[in-house]
Amino acid sequence: MNEFKLPDVGEGLTEAEVVTWKVAVGDVIKVNDIIVDIETAKSIVELPSPYEGTVEALLVAEGQTVDVGTPIIRITTADVAAPQPPTAMTAGDFASMPEFVGAPPEATKPDLPDEKRQSVLVGYGPRNTSTKRRARKSAVASVDTERVPQRSVRALAKPPVRKLAKDLGIDLDSVPAAGEIITRAEVEAFAGVRTDATPTAAAAVAPPRERDGDVRIPIKGVRKMTAEAMVSSAFTAPHVTEWVTLDVSRTMDLVAQLKSDDRFAGLRISPLLIVARAVCLAMRRTPEINSTWDESAQEIVLKSSVNLGIAAATPRGLVVPNIVGADQMSLPDLAEAFGALIATARDGKTQPAQMSGGSFTITNIGVFGIDAGTPILNPGEAGILAVGAINKRPWVGDDDEIVARWVTTLALSFDHRVVDGEQGSRFLADVAAILRNPAMALTY
Repeated sequence: MNEFKLPDVGEGLTEAEVVTWKVAVGDVIKVNDIIVDIETAKSIVELPSPYEGTVEALLVAEGQTVDVGTPIIRITTADVAAPQPPTAMTAGDFASMPEFVGAPPEATKPDLPDEKRQSVLVGYGPRNTSTKRRARKSAVASVDTERVPQRSVRALAKPPVRKLAKDLGIDLDSVPAAGEIITRAEVEAFAGVRTDATPTAAAAVAPPRERDGDVRIPIKGVRKMTAEAMVSSAFTAPHVTEWVTLDVSRTMDLVAQLKSDDRFAGLRISPLLIVARAVCLAMRRTPEINSTWDESAQEIVLKSSVNLGIAAATPRGLVVPNIVGADQMSLPDLAEAFGALIATARDGKTQPAQMSGGSFTITNIGVFGIDAGTPILNPGEAGILAVGAINKRPWVGDDDEIVARWVTTLALSFDHRVVDGEQGSRFLADVAAILRNPAMALTY
C-alpha cells in the first residue's frame, strides 16, 4: 500500500488545490496515468501516478487546498515482489545481452503479464492513458474528509470547464453535450448564464459569496500570487514610466503582407509579433533593459538571452508565460512560439516552469481599447512594455497635411536601479523607430 503525497511541481510551491480527480476508488491504474488536476498559484497541473495498483481511497476532496507533502491518494500496489535492483554493468555486459546481439525482444521479457508487473521507475515518461475499472461494491467513494458520491460514467471536460461548472454549482454529468467532451458554452447554456470569455481574475479564481449584501471573493490561486508579486515589485523597484505616441501604418502594412506570405501560413500574425521582434532588436543597443538586480550579491546581472514574457488574460486570471530565447528566433519561429504560448494559456494549461525565468515582459492593453497605462514590473525583471490600442487617428504628415494614420502609444516602465533615464529613453526610441519603419530593423 502506498500513499502519494502532494509534490512540489514548481519553484517553491507550498500548497495547491485539488480541482478534479481523474480516477475513482476501485480503478486499476498504471505508472504515469493521470490521476488528478491540481491548481497552484500559477497554473493547473496534471499529476501522474508514481505507483501501479488499485485506488483504495481519495484522501482529499475536490476543492480542498492542502500543503505540499500531504497524502492525497492511497493506492494498493499489485501483490508481486519488486524486482531486485540491477548490479553495475560494463559495456561488455550490455554487448552480450540478447537484445543487443539480434535476439527477438520476446526472449528477454519476463513471464509475468504486463498488468501484473510492478513498475519501479517513477517519473514523467510515456503516458499510458488506459484505465481499467473493477466492479464496485458501493456507489460511494471512500474519502477521509467526507463521503463523495461517485458515478459509473464520468463526464469528460477540460480542467477550466470543470472549474467553471464547479464555480456555478453544476453537476457535469447532467449537462447535455453534442460531442464526447463537454464545452464551456454547453456549461454556460445549461446554467442559463453567459460568462465573458475573459472574466475578471478574481471571479475566475473562486466563487464569490455574499454577506450583508457585500460580495466576498476568496483571495487565492493566481489572484493571490499576482497581488503578492505586484506589491513586492511596486515597493521594491523604483519604477519610471515613459510614453511615446507614434504612427505605425508601415507596421500594419507589413502585418498584412505577412498574412499573405506562404511562409507564415497557419501562424499567428499580429502587430504584437512585430513589437516583440522590435523589442529583441532594440535590446542589442541597450542590454541593460534585459537584466535583473541581484540584491543578495549586490550585482546587476545582464541576461545572456531574452526570455520574453507575454501577459495573457485567461479565465484563471493574468498569467505571464515566456518565450525562452526569443532574441535567437527567426520571425516565423517567433510567430509559432507566440501561437503556442497564447493557445496554451487560454486553455489553462500553462505550466509553472513556463512562467519562470522571464527577463522582459510585453503587455497588450490595446486589446481592451486602452490607449496607455503605467505597467508594474514583474519581480526580477528590469523592464515591461505596454502596447496601447492601434486605431486610425488624425495625423500631421511630413507636408503638414492632416491624414488618417494607424497610431498607437507605447509605455515603458523600467527599474531605475538598473536602467537610467538615457538608457530607458534610447530603448523606447529604438522600438518606436522600428515600428514606424520596419526597414530600420536591418540596421540593428
